[in-house]
Amino acid sequence: VDHSHHTGTSHMADNSTTVPPHHHHHPTTSAHHSHGGGMDGMMMSMTFYFGFKNVELLFSGLVINTAGEMAGAFVAVFLLAMFYEGLKIARESLLRKSQVSIRYNSMPVPGPNGTILMETHKTVGQQMLSFPHLLQTVLHIIQVVISYFLMLIFMTYNGYLCIAVAAGAGTGYFLFSWKKAVVVDITEHCH
Repeated sequence: VDHSHHTGTSHMADNSTTVPPHHHHHPTTSAHHSHGGGMDGMMMSMTFYFGFKNVELLFSGLVINTAGEMAGAFVAVFLLAMFYEGLKIARESLLRKSQVSIRYNSMPVPGPNGTILMETHKTVGQQMLSFPHLLQTVLHIIQVVISYFLMLIFMTYNGYLCIAVAAGAGTGYFLFSWKKAVVVDITEHCH
C-alpha cells in the first residue's frame, strides 16, 4: 500500500489525543481497508500519555472516545484488577481446603546450646483426577487470561488505564490478602 500521500510519517512520537493524520484521508475504515499489521493503520503509543480519544481497549471494536467512556473503562479495569487479586487468594484457600495425602516428615535442626531438635513437616498433595483439581485448573486458566488482559491494558500506555490496573490490584490485595496465612521459617536467617 502506498503511503506517500500521508504527512507526518512518525505517529509513534505523536502523543496527542487526536485521530492519526492518515485517518483524515479516508472517510471510512473497515476490516477490509487496512494499512497492514492488522491494526487498521493505528500505531500504538510507546510512551505514557493521558487522553481519552481513540484509545483501543483489548479489542478493535472497543474504542474509548469520551471522558465518560474512559471513566467507565477505569472502573471496569479497576474491578478486573481487584477480581484478579481476589481470585489468587481464593485459589490458595481452595487448595488448602482440598489437600489430601498428608505425610509427616521429621528432620533434625540445631537447637539452643548445641542440642539437636526434631522438626516435623507436614507434606500434603491432591489427586489429579478429582473435582478440586479440575476446579483449580479452570480457575488457573481464568487467572492467566485475566493477567494477560491486565498486562495488555497496561501496555496501552494510557495513564488512566495504568492507574486503574495498579490501584485495582493494590486495593484487591489490601482487601483480600490480609487474612492470608504467612508461614515464617524460624531457621531462616535472611529476613
